[in-house]
Amino acid sequence: MRYFFGIPLLGCLLALFAFQNSRKASEQSKIVPGKFTDVTSTLGVSFHHLASHTSKKYLIETMGSGVALFDYDNDGRLDIFLVNGAPLTDPTPKGTIPQKTGSRYWNRLFHQKRDGTFEDVTEKAGLQGVGYGMGVAVGDYDNDGFEDLYVTAYGGNKLYHNNGDGTFTDVTEKAGVAASGWSTSAAWVDLDGDGQLDLVVLRYVQWDFDDVFCGEHREGYRAYCHPDTFQPISPLVFHNDGNGHFTEISRQIGMDKPGKGLGIALADYDRDGKIDIFVANDSMSEFLYHNLSGGKFEEVGLLSLVAVDVDGRSYAGMGVDFADYNNDGWPDLVVTDLADQRYALYQNDGDGSFNYSTFSTGLANISMLHSGWGVRFLDYDNDGWKDLLVAQGHDIDTIQLNYPNLRYREAPLLVRNTGHGFVDVSADSGKPFQDAWVGRGLATGDLDNDGLIDAVVTTNDGSAYVLHNETPTSNHWLTLKLVGHKSNRDAIGAEVKLTTTKGSQFATVTTASSYLSSSDKRVHFGLGAETVAQTIEIRWPSGILQTLKSIKADQILQVDEMPSGAIAK
Repeated sequence: MRYFFGIPLLGCLLALFAFQNSRKASEQSKIVPGKFTDVTSTLGVSFHHLASHTSKKYLIETMGSGVALFDYDNDGRLDIFLVNGAPLTDPTPKGTIPQKTGSRYWNRLFHQKRDGTFEDVTEKAGLQGVGYGMGVAVGDYDNDGFEDLYVTAYGGNKLYHNNGDGTFTDVTEKAGVAASGWSTSAAWVDLDGDGQLDLVVLRYVQWDFDDVFCGEHREGYRAYCHPDTFQPISPLVFHNDGNGHFTEISRQIGMDKPGKGLGIALADYDRDGKIDIFVANDSMSEFLYHNLSGGKFEEVGLLSLVAVDVDGRSYAGMGVDFADYNNDGWPDLVVTDLADQRYALYQNDGDGSFNYSTFSTGLANISMLHSGWGVRFLDYDNDGWKDLLVAQGHDIDTIQLNYPNLRYREAPLLVRNTGHGFVDVSADSGKPFQDAWVGRGLATGDLDNDGLIDAVVTTNDGSAYVLHNETPTSNHWLTLKLVGHKSNRDAIGAEVKLTTTKGSQFATVTTASSYLSSSDKRVHFGLGAETVAQTIEIRWPSGILQTLKSIKADQILQVDEMPSGAIAK
């Protein structure tokens, strides 16, 4: 037997193991779960996604749709936009472009009124939509101070310009951004630093309404085809020309690698001052596009160790978020996938590479039997650590026939970040986490401006749910609304470092991430017991550095980009 300082090594190891377990148990005993309440009907939000399921089991029926939280009329209150499907026939002829016939298939815009309830203003706004809808991306592409909408679909995407009077105009043809094929998630981001938002549009697979039979040839066992049945397709990148028109440049900038894109997120992962793009691909390698000098990109997923899991295997990448969960100053990645694959968590090592941290953080055991789609890092209890919220549900409605331990319908997942790892607190966080849905899209934002982050979840062929965060906590918070002037007005791509006596936190301004969805562009920080942020350092997309000092907690603060680097109080 080996010894260590005169004590048997085995005894040392057992004592250390007991100490670690004791510490973990102590940490978990202090864990306060969240409290979320389903307030959908109370707030007047009524929406049902229509997948148009057919006996042919077309792959498009499984995908669901996205949701956006944004303030379209600048009244300080978040509004809700929900994407819907379109009717399919049984069978649907090849080459068909589904249309939204009938109001029940419309996309929906819900305006938040002063009393916190919502009203359906879809028809007035002109946002009923066309095609079989998929995702939505929010961004002020013409810097006029009003948020515009890009809606993806199978059958042609749409760009809706916000007129500033409660209405939107379809400017797709004029802008040249209709795209082609089956589009999924999209992101607004200034790729070349010219102060104008460009548009990155993911496409899923090369697909049409072919009657392809998958599954067992017996009653009730026909299944949706695996993505491997179909060929990948490259994304599209539309450069904002600054005159209301866009030019497709994916090949010119090196962002044209064929994939099966479902989720997109952005951050400056190597802190070189240029925004980078991550693409979650379904059942093939994930992509990380590194922003090079001169507006060119290089795909470095394998080189950066985020292309596959710890065993070198690809997985069904669907939703993604790109944020610094461990407060070390480097943005990390989380990617959701199907049951038996475990959600992928990549910790940024700060040297251009990432470490697969799913096992070391406890996320492996938590997610092993779950299928995740929309995902967001959010600090639900304002303790200063970013937690995880996931919309869940399998894509195969017959999954339980062959895998009795798995489920088609699943409750959402809420995972608390303890600072030492993740703990599943779903069971004690409210009824929404007991209800089984076919979860898909997820967007987050503070709907009632009370300092607690809320969420909206969409389901496939089901209702949308508004989840109000009512977590009891005395922790403080700070929300920043950044307004660019030399930078794009939304400040998308800006990096924010907030420091208190307890340390620093970091965030990137973005409306992208999750799955098919667009979240509130305001950045939110939980401050714990701290009542003041000592400093807030902002690196704007223009390169301007701006510092704020001694900022009081518990407020929503608008920060305008200054002409040059400055210190503001």
